[in-house]
Amino acid sequence: MKKLMMPILTLMTVLMMALSAVTSVPALAADNSVPSEQGYYYVYTANGRTLNVRESPNGTVVGRLKYGTRIYVVCFVDENWALITYRYNKPGYGTGDYACYVNRRYLVTYKPAPYTPGGDSGSGGSSGGSTVTDTLAAVNYEFKNSKAVSPYTIYSRPERVTGWVNLRYAPSDKAEVMTICRLNATLTVLRETPSWYQAQDTATGFVGYIMKKYTSR
Repeated sequence: MKKLMMPILTLMTVLMMALSAVTSVPALAADNSVPSEQGYYYVYTANGRTLNVRESPNGTVVGRLKYGTRIYVVCFVDENWALITYRYNKPGYGTGDYACYVNRRYLVTYKPAPYTPGGDSGSGGSSGGSTVTDTLAAVNYEFKNSKAVSPYTIYSRPERVTGWVNLRYAPSDKAEVMTICRLNATLTVLRETPSWYQAQDTATGFVGYIMKKYTSR
C-alpha cells in the first residue's frame, strides 16, 4: 500500500510546486499562436514525429506522444514547457500517473489533420521545397474547392524554430514564392482551400497561399 501511495504523493507535490511557480514567473508575451490556458490540447509536429515527454524541463525522456494525441495540460510553467500527467513505470516507484513536461510549441487547440509526407517548410539556406509533385488537376481541385471566410488570424509554424514557411502565388508547391514567413509570423486568412490558406502577410502586405499544415490559429 505504501508503495502504491508514492506515485500519488509525488504527483501532488510536483503539481503544487509547479502551480506555485506559475504565479512567480513573468507574464508571457501576447502571442496567440502559443497556448496559454490549461485544458485539452493536441500534439502537432510538422514532420509527423512523436513528442517527447520529459521527467523535468529538458530532463530525461520518459515516454512519447503520437502526432494528434489529445492530452490535458495542468498548467504552463513558462514560455517553453507545459505540465501534464503521464502514466509510465518510474524506477523505484512503479507504474503510476506522474507529473511530466512537454514542449508547448508542439501543442495546438484543434485536432490536426492526418499527417502526410512532404510540405512547404524550409529549414536551411535555401528557399525550401517539397517531395510532393502537384499536377494541374490537383491545383484545379484546390481552386475549385476554395471558399471565402470571415477574416481571422493564423501564425506560421515551420518545422524548425529557425526555419520558415513559403507564401506562394498559387496553391501549389511548384508556384513561385512571394515571401517567406518565419516562426509565428502573423497572417490574415481570406479564403480556404482543402490544403491551403489564401492569406495576407501582415508584415509585407503580400497576399498568397500558405500550406495549412504549417500554420496554427
